Amino acid sequence: MDKVNMDWFESGTISECEERGCAMDHNEYLRRINITEGVSVDYESLCLIQSEHMYHVPFENLDIAAGVPIELEYESMYEKLIVKGRGGYCYELNGLLYWLLRTLGFSVSMLSASVMREDGKFGPEFDHMLLLVNLNGMDYVVDVGFGDSVRSPLPLSGEIVTDISGSYRIENDTNRRVLYFQKQTGTDWTSEYAFTLRPRRLDEFQVMNVYQQTSLDSHFTQNLICSVATLTGRLTISGNVLIETIGSDKTRSAIQSEAERVILLKRYFGIDETPFDEEEA
Repeated sequence: MDKVNMDWFESGTISECEERGCAMDHNEYLRRINITEGVSVDYESLCLIQSEHMYHVPFENLDIAAGVPIELEYESMYEKLIVKGRGGYCYELNGLLYWLLRTLGFSVSMLSASVMREDGKFGPEFDHMLLLVNLNGMDYVVDVGFGDSVRSPLPLSGEIVTDISGSYRIENDTNRRVLYFQKQTGTDWTSEYAFTLRPRRLDEFQVMNVYQQTSLDSHFTQNLICSVATLTGRLTISGNVLIETIGSDKTRSAIQSEAERVILLKRYFGIDETPFDEEEA
């Protein structure tokens, strides 16, 4: 079945919307992340989907930098990320991945998280979106929308997962019924965000989606960012700087003009058209 007609997941279930003409192709999505062979509902396929997603769909806020509103609607996100070959931020990346995993038959929930701030306090509810996938009785955090982060499913059981970006684990505070997504820093573990296991709907993130795009206190409004994982590390455009990360080494190169940035977005991130192009048109 090549075409899957979907309605919004407002009730947490998938329903057909053929009358509205909603046509989203999961095979096209898989091709977008360089998966051309068949996938199954198993751990190996989940690992492949997560890693390839992070290698091919950038974490970026170009729309926010250009003042273009981001819509949390599945068709809009599909058009942007899959058809136009763009990237997005957590609500878009994990939101659309939720659609794909549900379509493929995975048992997946959408969760809300509060991100750790620079002052050591956690942000508000719906600050971040992550996914929880259950496979054969095991729960895994899957997150393709947190920038430089773990590239494979992270067991909820607390098992440590290590890749080129670092070591990660889930810490469970049973007294507070809160879980923490943690990254190892030296000999310590730092909580990057806190979350609960309460399933959420996409529309519940809308208020924070508007805040992240418009508030002067949102870090997404402070600087243009476009970043993608690579086999050896990461490539990032941060404002007018190109950063190449190989292992623990970072090389920074100044971007001299907007024209050069457009070239780099196409060369390294596969972004042929930016919202700035649409503004000029």
